[in-house]
Amino acid sequence: MIKVSNLTKKYGSNLAVDNISFEIEKGKIYGFLGPNGAGKSTTMNIITGCLAQTEGTVIIDGHDVFDEPTAAKKLIGYLPELPPLYTDMSPKEYLTFVAEAKGIKASEIGPEVERVMERTAITGVASRLIRNLSKGYRQRVGIAMSLLGDPEIIILDEPTVGLDPRQIIEIRELIKTLGEDHTVILSSHILSEIQEVCEQVIIISHGRVVANDTIENICLMGNQHPVLHIVAKCTPDAAVAIVDEYEEVTHYAITECSEGTELELTLMPGTDITDRLFFEFAGAGIAIRYLSNRVSLEEIYLKLTEAAFEDETQGVAEITDISSDNETEEEEYKPMFREAEEEEDENDSDL
Repeated sequence: MIKVSNLTKKYGSNLAVDNISFEIEKGKIYGFLGPNGAGKSTTMNIITGCLAQTEGTVIIDGHDVFDEPTAAKKLIGYLPELPPLYTDMSPKEYLTFVAEAKGIKASEIGPEVERVMERTAITGVASRLIRNLSKGYRQRVGIAMSLLGDPEIIILDEPTVGLDPRQIIEIRELIKTLGEDHTVILSSHILSEIQEVCEQVIIISHGRVVANDTIENICLMGNQHPVLHIVAKCTPDAAVAIVDEYEEVTHYAITECSEGTELELTLMPGTDITDRLFFEFAGAGIAIRYLSNRVSLEEIYLKLTEAAFEDETQGVAEITDISSDNETEEEEYKPMFREAEEEEDENDSDL
């Protein structure tokens, strides 16, 4: 559906996007993650044709975004982080204006505006001024704007930022329903949101793609040395008596907690004793409050982005080392320069 190849974007000497390539398949919800300044918004602006790349190509369903911009952009609905809403208009007036700007036939504008308002549940506020709407409803108006013309691809940049918990839940449910009929790309800093809504994740750091896979596979990246987390309603001694029987456990940390005992077990690579431990504790009459062997998306995200940051800073350190050598050489010449300056001063005084 979307093919990004060797995409690079430079702002002067600053490299914002560094030769990245990835593909977006039709009919999936993708999470697009990365720290601030990682190149996410730049990449999305290039994909949507709002920004020109320095190098590389973006193909949308066979159409190059810059060679065939009209054909490519018809396939995309884009909600930027700050929706470009005209607050002195009502949602119905604004959506009608956008539909006209998108080139939708005059005879189809009315039904199309009604369709997207109904889809985003804003029909009840269709006649109110946008400036008088809550942040949640404004986001809905922005999403409705991206749905006009029924594009195959919906790109949402931080659609739940600034919303209260109830509004966040409502927007998440809306995004899930959009995924039934559209390919969705969702950018967010809320990792639990990505884990709940998305099927696949692309993580970008310092302008480079550091992961592109299903959430399940990305979380398995941290299982080279699996860690099992358990909270059991028992004493630490009772828990240790069970855990000590497993040769797969290479190391464990144990602490008392309000619900009993909390254990963190490090296992041999490629092993899984989750089911066996569960039945072992149950057989001993011990209730398990929590049991998980899955690394969270947050843990993997932090590891990947920190690793990319270390690679980046290592390169800077090497440059700094070279600079410091040059500074040493300059220091060696400074006495010569000072002598020359003193001679000039003496000459000036003679004059």
